[in-house]
Amino acid sequence: MIKNEIKIFSPATVANVSCGFDVLGFCLDTIGDEMIIRKTNKKGVFITKIEGFDLPFDAEKNVAGVSALAMIADAKPDFGFEIEIYKRIKPGSGIGSSSASASGSVFAINELLGRPYNKTQVTDFAMKGEALASGSEHADNLAPGIFGGFTLVKSSSPLEVLQLPTPNDLYATIIHPQIEIKTADARAILPKLFPLQDVITQSANVGSFVHALHTNDYELLKRALQDVIVEPHRSILIPHYAEVKSAALNNGALGAGISGAGPSIYTLSKGIENAKRVEKAMRDVYANTIIAFETYVSRINTEGIREI
Repeated sequence: MIKNEIKIFSPATVANVSCGFDVLGFCLDTIGDEMIIRKTNKKGVFITKIEGFDLPFDAEKNVAGVSALAMIADAKPDFGFEIEIYKRIKPGSGIGSSSASASGSVFAINELLGRPYNKTQVTDFAMKGEALASGSEHADNLAPGIFGGFTLVKSSSPLEVLQLPTPNDLYATIIHPQIEIKTADARAILPKLFPLQDVITQSANVGSFVHALHTNDYELLKRALQDVIVEPHRSILIPHYAEVKSAALNNGALGAGISGAGPSIYTLSKGIENAKRVEKAMRDVYANTIIAFETYVSRINTEGIREI
């Protein structure tokens, strides 16, 4: 039976995952937005409520509205949709705030339409909203939210997403310093050309990381979580980045890196106890500064966006 209203949890995500700039991502579980979407007799998309952060109500200026408008332009339903957004992921935090909104609205509308679109098509519509926030269509945050777990964006045009396996005992720890880094600014800082040797190293790391996921090889995963392309340039935007990363690795993290465009820093650990020990080590670094921060420990969410 097709419903007239749905409430969803749209989770935070980590993009790039060190070696996989713009192609790798994974889905978190303990932090995300909630959204309520309902059918309305009036055609169009109407954002009726936003809680948490000050975001535009105009559907054409809100990432959730833009992706929803793209979907209904294709589906052509004889009714419209109202959207309520309960924003828990701070914009500019580096854990997929805009992508949670952009993907949440189209996931929900697809459910209310009776699922005419597959996950790849839903992701494609969500990219239209994400482009409003970041200035380009990319799916490294959107794909893990919609597919769940780890994903690799094989191609953006045409869109092809590969769902990767998730080792059972893998946990993420996130620290979010309360400063804002805009994705567009973090992209602007990157050079246009990179040394061939760095590209070769990065390519080998991506291949090794994917193999490590398939084989549950935590030692290989640890060696693969190296970023020689983006991190050297972007890390200067994040206060105390080097100390946080060093503290995490010294306390048992498999790897640490910039989450998306930052300023959040992610780590991956084997087992919940290691993940919590890493959380304490990261907190200890920022506790000695004047910068406010939040931390999260999360299993890897293999389900993605879900109805609640």
